[in-house]
Amino acid sequence: MKLPKEQKEEIITKVQAYFNEERSETIGDLGAEQLIDFMIKELGPYLYNKGIADARNLINEKAAQIEDELYTLEQPLHNRKR
Repeated sequence: MKLPKEQKEEIITKVQAYFNEERSETIGDLGAEQLIDFMIKELGPYLYNKGIADARNLINEKAAQIEDELYTLEQPLHNRKR
């Protein structure tokens, strides 16, 4: 997965800030970029699959709501004798 240059630069800055503020460590641009690439490679598939599962659940919920709404629109049938 490739990120646009601007997004990657923003994330690099955030990783560097995290290391500085939370760990009192300094990490350079290259180190931060390598960490980001590693995290994308290792965590990316899990996060992607979670997003797909969430989307699937949302679509199923919406489909069930639509089905319920369609049932409320049905006209009653009257059995008439001739």
